[in-house]
Amino acid sequence: MNFKFLDYNFENGLATFRYQSEEVVFTEKVQFSTANAVNYNQDVLDKALFLAFIVIGTSYYKVHAGKNVELSYKIDARQAEIFNKIYQEGMSQFAFENNLARDNLASFKGEGISKSALEITGDGSLVMVSGGKDSLLMVEMTRDSGVKYKVGYITSQENYPEIINEFGKPIIIRRTVDKENLKLAGGFNGHVPVTIINQALALIQAILIGFSKVEFGIGKEGLEPHAWIGDLPVNHQWAKTAEAQSLMNEYINDYITPDIKIDSLLKDYNELEIAKLFAEKCWEKYGDKFSSCNVANYRQGTDNAKLKWCGKCAKCANSYLLFAPFVPKSEQVKIFGHDLFSDPELTETFKGLLGVDGVMKPFECVASIDELRFAYKNRLPGYDELPFKVV
Repeated sequence: MNFKFLDYNFENGLATFRYQSEEVVFTEKVQFSTANAVNYNQDVLDKALFLAFIVIGTSYYKVHAGKNVELSYKIDARQAEIFNKIYQEGMSQFAFENNLARDNLASFKGEGISKSALEITGDGSLVMVSGGKDSLLMVEMTRDSGVKYKVGYITSQENYPEIINEFGKPIIIRRTVDKENLKLAGGFNGHVPVTIINQALALIQAILIGFSKVEFGIGKEGLEPHAWIGDLPVNHQWAKTAEAQSLMNEYINDYITPDIKIDSLLKDYNELEIAKLFAEKCWEKYGDKFSSCNVANYRQGTDNAKLKWCGKCAKCANSYLLFAPFVPKSEQVKIFGHDLFSDPELTETFKGLLGVDGVMKPFECVASIDELRFAYKNRLPGYDELPFKVV
């Protein structure tokens, strides 16, 4: 059984990507903003569309995942290596949850090396935001630096978080995932490297509007595997690791253009340091408006115009821990609705986050065990203790 990359197209700001698994053909559509479009280089745009074509494919490949893929477009050996990393390391959580090994995952083939990047001109930063602490802090830092920038937001929902309007009208990129055919296809389901998908889409938007940099709020993340499948580290955050970011920039530099870079002003900070900076720079302004909770804001059909916290998930528990050394308990209880440390439904979640009793770290974008243990042990006076010992 082969997964087929059929074709892609771009017309009037609408990109269409088509794939086939068994008898099912999947069509994803992505609408980019053309309001600020410049006289962009069509060849560079096509090269960026091809990268998006490959990485978006993870969303459909997963239903009937296997080693064999069919790609009628010619790629070289280094491209194949990078795509294999994305489809193997980038889908390690998916493999773990579906009892697959590295040998069960996609293997691209290429020949020789044929770098083909083109030079273009551009200026300014497209800063991608979500309404979470990392992206809001990054926009504040960008604004303080005085560089030319616009904020961007990628969504498959009708609305977007109103907090983003604090930085001017956002450039909206709208994904229409082929949910109907995914449901029809059945098969496996699971996590894909969505950060890399979003970066590929933001890159296209930057080309359209003539910007030279794409900023994502990514710190020092993803270094701590949850488990191993043979030699394959199982990592929810692989797409945010320094390795993944380096591969993306290598690919863009060698195969698209050396004149656009994906970057992050937070790349030198760990999650605990980011929480401290957010508490200092942003809490007064955004403390009651931001959220890093996926459950409350990003499920299908959710209205996320006003961001919320569910107070029951790993992301909420992670944030509560990270801010405990910097934000008073009363402030956190105000946004989460209750004291998370005393919630018995979160006991196992906190054990996973803090590496206690062999409970696996949750599959979410969370800080390292050492950072979270430090945060708990250095929480401000007034916070309750958890019902287990943290050494």
